[in-house]
Amino acid sequence: TSLKVNPDEFVGVCEQTGVTLNRYMIEATKGQIIDEDIQSIFNSIREATKVISKLVNRAPLSQAELLGLQGEINVQGEDQKKLDVITNDVLKKALQYTGKLGTLASEEEDAPVSGVTRTDEGEVTSFGDPVLADTGKYVCVFDPLDGSSNVDAGIAVGTIFGIFKEVDSDVCELPDAGDLSEEQVNCLAATLQPGKALVAAGYVLYSCSTELVFTIGRGCVGFTLDQSIGEYVLTRPNMQIPKRGSIYSMNEANIDGWDAPLRDYVQAIQAGKGQTGKKYSLRYIGSMVGDVHRTLLYGGIFAYPADKKNVNGKLRLLYEAAPMSFIVEQAGGMAITGHSRVMDIPPVAVHQRVPVILGSTEDVQECKDYFDKCNDPKLKERCENRLKGVAA
Repeated sequence: TSLKVNPDEFVGVCEQTGVTLNRYMIEATKGQIIDEDIQSIFNSIREATKVISKLVNRAPLSQAELLGLQGEINVQGEDQKKLDVITNDVLKKALQYTGKLGTLASEEEDAPVSGVTRTDEGEVTSFGDPVLADTGKYVCVFDPLDGSSNVDAGIAVGTIFGIFKEVDSDVCELPDAGDLSEEQVNCLAATLQPGKALVAAGYVLYSCSTELVFTIGRGCVGFTLDQSIGEYVLTRPNMQIPKRGSIYSMNEANIDGWDAPLRDYVQAIQAGKGQTGKKYSLRYIGSMVGDVHRTLLYGGIFAYPADKKNVNGKLRLLYEAAPMSFIVEQAGGMAITGHSRVMDIPPVAVHQRVPVILGSTEDVQECKDYFDKCNDPKLKERCENRLKGVAA
């Protein structure tokens, strides 16, 4: 369907505030583009991210409570920042009590959860009371504070989220589930869906302004938090990534370990020997939300690729790669792992990692041409195995 939300057709918009996120979602619900459950979920995301924005801005003034390490290691083997833990709780609690979600999966949790998941002592427990299972028909996956290692330095960070429809565990092919309970199997089945099954996705950038960018499958829109009224206001009604850019964004320090096709492509655009004949500039923050946001606005290419140390890259498919790929594609861009489309990959684990190359269509296609010309059978096999749902 080509149904879209057109803010120009809204009646009675307040001249002082403009189109708020709440008004936009009400109109989308009235137009039957989304249902009331999605609207309720977005209301929770709106309120939670306003709190997270305040916490990030206040962090330098409350260093003992908010900055530094929590002293715990998350399931990825990464040190958890205090703000990782706090923001995870803020977002999770806001989403849980909508009553519209059957399952939640977070970067900071060991496994998908359906109920209360933190004890009074702060201990993470993966499975609690199924307070959502009876009413929820959606699954929300999220990274509560992407780029949190940058918080102490005051550099841009963000929240990433994706929303799937919940599926019946009976029709879901699960990898070896081990000794999971029935509830745990249901949570896992609901969560392990490819990006092309997403019904909505978005990110919030906490920087000099707080920006919410999302898609409900009808293009890509952007809102900015107006601190004076405490509301997200529509500022980018139709975000379209330029077809071609002149910026590449990746950690070039690792170039020696990259797959040959990406290394050759980057060296070509550095030297002005790519299709445009112009030298590209390097811009890299090291915070995915910030780097992707800039790429959406200015065009170009962003990558967190595989290398010799991490043959599957480091970005998580479910709550980083897939939601961001959905947003970029809805803005007219492209997202690949090398040979294949990110959105087509069926997850085999909640915290599965994949390489990501995304951005302007012409830039990403030029990069993909290098992969397509490559004769490395192991590289092609890795890409094909991901599409087949074969664990690395």
